Amino acid sequence: MAEAITNNVRKKIIKEHLNDPVFYDRMSALLKEILDDLRAKRIDYELFLKRMAEVARQVQAGKADDTPEALNTPGLRAIYNQLEREWTSAVKNTVAQGSATYMAASSDSALEAALRIDSAVKTRRPDGWRGVLAKERIVKGIINDVVKDADKVERIFLILKAQSEY
Repeated sequence: MAEAITNNVRKKIIKEHLNDPVFYDRMSALLKEILDDLRAKRIDYELFLKRMAEVARQVQAGKADDTPEALNTPGLRAIYNQLEREWTSAVKNTVAQGSATYMAASSDSALEAALRIDSAVKTRRPDGWRGVLAKERIVKGIINDVVKDADKVERIFLILKAQSEY
């Protein structure tokens, strides 16, 4: 029974992964952790079912419980999750290197940037932009106006391309 529940949740994670890679990576890791705990007998079957129900609920909803209220669409949540991961990672790397440079990479700045990207793309994107190189470059330019980093632009662009709302 545990395997059947796990396989159903894993199937949903795999199916939706391209839409929000960061969120579904997090859910996949949580699923693995729960399974490992069950196999190592660190949790009993009842606790396993409770934790799996929570993960399944979040996977079905496409968002975590701590998701800010302003993130009311799947595309907006995906952009925010990507930016938050990158900015949090950048701060950790800066601190680990002992650099005196301080980066203001908080969840608030990720939320603000995600909202700006979402709004800009929805208002300025050309119709039928997917698959048309010139129009895709316009969308990338819109993203670049906010994040000003070519690597981030490419990662966010792939997320936008997978979202039907854009």
